[in-house]
Amino acid sequence: MSELTLPQSEFLWLQRMMADVAGISLADSKKAMVCGRLSSRVQRLRFDGFHEYCKHLEKDSVERQVAVDLLTTNETYFFREPKHFDFLRTHVLAELKASRRHVGMDPLRLWSAASSSGEEAYSLAMTCAEVLGPSSSWEVLGSDISTRILERARQGLYDMTRIDGIPVNYLKAYCLKGIGPQSGRILMDRSLKKKVHFHQVNLNVTLPDIGRFDVIFMRNVMIYFEQPTKSQVLQRVVGRLRAGGWLFMGHSESLNGIAHGLEQYAPSVYRKPENAYGD
Repeated sequence: MSELTLPQSEFLWLQRMMADVAGISLADSKKAMVCGRLSSRVQRLRFDGFHEYCKHLEKDSVERQVAVDLLTTNETYFFREPKHFDFLRTHVLAELKASRRHVGMDPLRLWSAASSSGEEAYSLAMTCAEVLGPSSSWEVLGSDISTRILERARQGLYDMTRIDGIPVNYLKAYCLKGIGPQSGRILMDRSLKKKVHFHQVNLNVTLPDIGRFDVIFMRNVMIYFEQPTKSQVLQRVVGRLRAGGWLFMGHSESLNGIAHGLEQYAPSVYRKPENAYGD
């Protein structure tokens, strides 16, 4: 295949498309990345170049989703930012466990709001299983805008090179070592996978009916949004928190200048007041 070039006019169109569809701001410095990730797709569909491909994207919503999938950054790993999981285990889950010992309460619900290939969602699940017990009443939702990456997450199958962050006792309890054709990989245990569900969610539009949550991890997401989009996304997500619920942001992110009504308990850890309006 011949190497394609991405004209500036088509790059500007793709920047607008990603902002409109996903709320993601593609910096001008990302032009080479965009060209690299989309070139093979353009050629596979037998378009002469990016001009024809962008014209096709204007009228084909399915292909727009494919383009969004290809341009979405999906860098993640197990137990990323470990201090968050320490706080979750020793403060949040211990308190939630104590407050829900009586019969009749809804299950504890946790949401990994940008779960990518699933490492964060399964990290949450392993932590819950360890603190609350694998058969107790809790569940994890993992969501992402990319349908392609969510298919990988549902498999729960990972290369051994990606498991460095998983504590040894968690590896033994919740991960199966691959043999034969799956040698060099691990598979999340079936009992853990039953507790984790994955759905496509676009944080840039009205959220689907996914219910409400005690804990939401929305880390390393806001850095891709412009300020107005950050405010809108945060409002939607906070609206899904139960009163007293916890929101975890990335350590490099800040809510400065954004109205949110949350109380900060630790760096990048926020809580919705127990008496929050509407709860």
